[in-house]
Amino acid sequence: MARAKEAPQAPGHIKKDDFVTVIAGKDRGKQGKVLRVFPQEGRLTVERVNMLKRHTRPTRQMQQGGIIEREGKLHISNVMLICSKCERGVRVGHRILEDKKKVRICRRCGESLDK
Repeated sequence: MARAKEAPQAPGHIKKDDFVTVIAGKDRGKQGKVLRVFPQEGRLTVERVNMLKRHTRPTRQMQQGGIIEREGKLHISNVMLICSKCERGVRVGHRILEDKKKVRICRRCGESLDK
């Protein structure tokens, strides 16, 4: 029986190039930059976190075979955005500014998380 797809995390919660910390799993406590976000799957990849080893054989494009390490996907719920002011993982809120622009804010200190 096929497994039902999970509903994706809140849209805009974590974006590419954000700095996050892992809060669950084998890489708990590690921090890194978000390389890619997969909103349909509710997953993302973080730099140097959840490293997977892929055993490849030589091909025309890649003459040298061997073991290649790359980042695996993590579920969005297993990471927290790091606030630059608090310097720790924080929950994310949203606020609409006077110019009708929606920004992410730190729930701990109220600082804007968008650049």
